[in-house]
Amino acid sequence: MTEPTHRTPSTGRDASWLVGADLLAVALAFIGQIILTHALLAEHYGWMVLAIDLYASLFLVVDLGLPTLLARDGTRAPSLVPAAVWRTYRWQALAVLPFIAVAVVLRPEVWLNVQAPSELLLAAGLIALAHVASYAPRSGLRVLGEARLEAITKVVERGLTVVLYGLLAWQGSTSATAFTCAFLFGATAGWGLALFWVVRTAPPAQPAVDWDALGPSWASTAQLLGSALPFAITLGILPYVVRIEKFMVAASGGAELGAVFHVAQLAWLAGLVVPAAIRSALLPVLGEARFKPQKHRRELNNAVDMCFGLLPYGLFGGHLVVVLFAPMAFPADYLDGTYGASAIDVFTVLLAGWGLTLLATPTYTALMAGDRPWRFTLFIALVLLAAGTLGAVLVLNGPSDPGQKLYAGAAASSLSAAVLLGLSWWMSGEFSTIAARRDEWTLVMVCTSFIVVGLVTNTLWWVMGLPLFAFTKQGWKAARSRLD
Repeated sequence: MTEPTHRTPSTGRDASWLVGADLLAVALAFIGQIILTHALLAEHYGWMVLAIDLYASLFLVVDLGLPTLLARDGTRAPSLVPAAVWRTYRWQALAVLPFIAVAVVLRPEVWLNVQAPSELLLAAGLIALAHVASYAPRSGLRVLGEARLEAITKVVERGLTVVLYGLLAWQGSTSATAFTCAFLFGATAGWGLALFWVVRTAPPAQPAVDWDALGPSWASTAQLLGSALPFAITLGILPYVVRIEKFMVAASGGAELGAVFHVAQLAWLAGLVVPAAIRSALLPVLGEARFKPQKHRRELNNAVDMCFGLLPYGLFGGHLVVVLFAPMAFPADYLDGTYGASAIDVFTVLLAGWGLTLLATPTYTALMAGDRPWRFTLFIALVLLAAGTLGAVLVLNGPSDPGQKLYAGAAASSLSAAVLLGLSWWMSGEFSTIAARRDEWTLVMVCTSFIVVGLVTNTLWWVMGLPLFAFTKQGWKAARSRLD
């Protein structure tokens, strides 16, 4: 009897599914944020978003790095993916207990001026745990070649959340706790659907589980946790790289200022789903090719081409969307300088960081997929150190004026992205690959600088960045070459 064939990961195809779904999910989340900003007082909105981000950062280390390990190694033995998911859950259930104790005893929400009801804080914590629980089955779907199903779970999660937000707003609710519980329902539904599908789509497993089939990292508990430890530490650090400026703005300027910075970040975070999706799709491919130099180099260059091709559309498109639609979407006090600065202007400063993060994605992922995970951990730690230092200098010890504080937070974020790019080139060991395309990289960096300066200063310098569109053809060709 012929054995059934199963889908395998593909960078272009999977990235297309994940980017498309993530953009849709982010669009839904954007609608959700519009509902929230209109339904809630700025302070209460700040409570909600800061509490959710805080517990997401605190509890992410409970992930233990095991879903990342599964994404890297799962292609070796697809039939073992469900068993690997359950094995992950056993260890995560033990790991969560001390972090819950830390959250209850230390009450870190007070440090961020979040004086929210305990029910809201509990719901925010459960949202974080539901998201952590969803990572293993979603990684499993990705290594099974079912990124399309992973994508659907994300859309379902956001769709349900937004529907519930709309129902609450229609009923006239002004309770931040009720809206947080709605988010919890959506997150739980997305997790449950991912778990259901990973069990249904995996190839039949043998009665006796042979963990060696996944590689030496899975052979024993000690090897498993030891191999995952660098990723666990990394994941414990990583959330703060994105959120540290917002936390510093809120801690030094209050929950309302944190809310304005969050609104400015919304479109920026929406844009980050593109490099995140490319990274998610590229990781298993580079993981499989890490001992095949020619294939590794080809996949890396394809990813660079995709990023070059996407860059001008993200810069110009992101700015245009925010300028046109933010005034229609959000209350005027977030945009007219009531709290010191317009969220639109703050976003424009953040846009530079988005472009640099996108450009770092190929080498960042190559470092992540390599056989030296502790180097990746060191990389993230250095990025966080840079972000913390820049934030401390520019935000905490910077201007007291609310508007200037918001701009300082955005500048610190973009400068941190520049550090991310430079370190990814150096620490990934791929600098020779970058140097081989130095002319293209020089053009990309110069054009990006002109675009950002022009958009930030509202001058015509952005015209000098139009040559970036010359990369569209090769970016599309790189994507199509992997759509199999």
